Amino acid sequence: MLLVQLAHLAGGPYACDVHLVEPRRAPGPGLAYSARRPEYLLNVRTPFLSAFPDQPNHFTQWLHTIDAPPCEEQFCSRQLYGRYLHALVAAVLAAPAANGLRFFWHHDSAVRCTVAADGQSATVQLAGGAALPSQQVVLALGNFPPLPPTGPDHAYLTHPTYHGNPWAKGALRNIAPADSVLLIGSGLTAVDVLLGLDADGHTGPVTVVSRNGRWPAEHGPAGLSYPSFYAEELAGLTTVGAVLAAVRRRIRQTTGQGIDWRPVLDSLRPDLGRIWAAWPRAEQARFLRHLASIWSVQRHRSPPQNQAAVLGLLAAGIVRMQLGRVRQIVPRGEDLAVQVQKHGQPQWLTTRHVITCTGPLLDYSRITDPLVVSLRDAGQLVPDALQLGIQTDAHGALLDAQGRASAVLFTLGPSRRPAYFESTAVPELRQQAVALAQWLGQTLSGH
Repeated sequence: MLLVQLAHLAGGPYACDVHLVEPRRAPGPGLAYSARRPEYLLNVRTPFLSAFPDQPNHFTQWLHTIDAPPCEEQFCSRQLYGRYLHALVAAVLAAPAANGLRFFWHHDSAVRCTVAADGQSATVQLAGGAALPSQQVVLALGNFPPLPPTGPDHAYLTHPTYHGNPWAKGALRNIAPADSVLLIGSGLTAVDVLLGLDADGHTGPVTVVSRNGRWPAEHGPAGLSYPSFYAEELAGLTTVGAVLAAVRRRIRQTTGQGIDWRPVLDSLRPDLGRIWAAWPRAEQARFLRHLASIWSVQRHRSPPQNQAAVLGLLAAGIVRMQLGRVRQIVPRGEDLAVQVQKHGQPQWLTTRHVITCTGPLLDYSRITDPLVVSLRDAGQLVPDALQLGIQTDAHGALLDAQGRASAVLFTLGPSRRPAYFESTAVPELRQQAVALAQWLGQTLSGH
């Protein structure tokens, strides 16, 4: 997104080169949109997925240019959206932009970033040996795989039927149709895994272990909207309880009038960052402890066809929900024994496969990626206290160990959750990309 926004940056000419470091074979789709599985659907409708905030129909128009089949109920496949992003990036890489910027793709991984002593430049070291001297470095790292769900005994991590990252290349392909499967988590990742297993013809029993027993809510009908009530009822509220009470009160009023609750919540989307920022850290921590999981399943919803598929698997007895928390995983021959604890009572389940569906690792103090480690060890990258991402200023510049904003290092996307909490979906990411491109553009003329 940032690459594309830089290419469309007004002004110039900019006598500057932009280097994209991306180890995947196709730049653009990233992790979320690379899987070649048409059953994995976007959980946002097509009209809201343009890469350009000022061109809301851009993605829809692109679909017409490739003569794509109509997306069922306007929920396209992630694979198709990956093609869209790849097409945008390929166009940028093909020739210099009208503003003079030149773009280069390095099919490699960044393993180290060293900031110069004066703090005005940095050198990025690539795994293949090349070095990229840079005036600005943007960490657009996306999401990292989840941590092992249990410990301290990690013998199960090397077991052939443990799947710690369902998004890894070839994941789940060694699951036979009749094999028993246990999923840890019941969010959107678990839904995708169930759809993938079903598409592969899997008929064996699937147990879903969930702490709260909730599936993602289903999207409502298209075209519904509701006016924002942030300024009227939420502005200035500094506690989770006050915000929750106000939102519940408004939903009770609207449902009594026959208005669906979903657009009422969605009306607050532009203001979620301001609501989050108004809470002191103690209140933010309270929200994470008590409400974050409930918010996640209400806010990040599932397409109706996905919901129907999951309900069908539950009704057929193929999938069952098990309330509790996974405490241990122990190899037992070809199988895995899983200890599930609910209200202090442990129960052992035996299954052939275990798949971790708990979502990405957000805590940058525990990420072992060598690029992250190099910046963290140097005090240039500071994880936030709530373990949500990286400490930054208002423009996405990294704050160092002394709280000083970097002139060189920037980030966007999930790493900025400490500032916004909601920082993972396309509407938020594209706006961050526009803002960061404009901020960087103010310094490009000098280089």
